[in-house]
Amino acid sequence: MGINDWPAGERPREKLLTLGASALSDAELLAIFLRVGVKGRSAVDLARDLLASFGGLRPLLEADRQRFCAEHGLGEAKYVQLQATLELSRRHLGSLLERDAALTSPTLVRRFLSAQLRHLPHEAFAALFLDNQHRVIRFEILAEGTLDGASIYPREVVRRALAHNAGALIFAHNHPSGLAEPSQSDRRVTERLSEALGLFDIRVLDHFVVGDGEVISFVERGWL
Repeated sequence: MGINDWPAGERPREKLLTLGASALSDAELLAIFLRVGVKGRSAVDLARDLLASFGGLRPLLEADRQRFCAEHGLGEAKYVQLQATLELSRRHLGSLLERDAALTSPTLVRRFLSAQLRHLPHEAFAALFLDNQHRVIRFEILAEGTLDGASIYPREVVRRALAHNAGALIFAHNHPSGLAEPSQSDRRVTERLSEALGLFDIRVLDHFVVGDGEVISFVERGWL
C-alpha cells in the first residue's frame, strides 16, 4: 500500500503540516526528503531501510559521495540535494548568530560550531571573530589536519584578528574520535593564543571542543 493510501494523519507531509516537523520520526523526515520510494517499497519503507543500512541518521547525512550514491534508492541527484540542504542549514545558523551578540546566545553558538565542525573526518581549529560588542564578524577555519601546539601559530591568529578588526574571539576545534574531553595540549595552545592576543587587547572569550553529541566549554570548566 502506497503512502497516498494511508490515513491523512499518518502521511509524513500532512503530519508535518498539522503537528510540525519535530513530531516526525527520522524515517518520516527522510521519506519527505526522498519524495518517492522504489518498486514495492514506499518512501517511508525505503527511509527505514536506509537508516538501518547506514546505522542511523547521522552516518547517512555524513556519508561520502561514493557511499551515499551506492545505496539503492539514492544517487548523485539526491547527494547534491542533501549537501545543499545541509549547507543551507549551516548558513541559517550563521545568519541567526550574526543578529545578536554571541555571548547572549550560548546554545546557538554551540549549535553553529557543532554544525561547522562535527562532521569533519579530520581535526580542524577555527575561530569566531567578534567585534567589541561581541557580534560575529566572521567564522574561519585556521588550521586542519593533525593538530598540536606547533601547528597553531599565534602570529597568524593575531594577524587574522587584526585583519578583521576583531575585539574578541571564540576558538573551537573538533575531535574526530568523538570524545570532546580537552587535552593538555588544547589547554596549552589556548593559553599561548590568549597571551598573544592579549598584547593587542583582543580577548579570548571561550574555546569549545566539539565531539560526538557533546560540546565542552573552557569557560564552563574554569579555564578561561
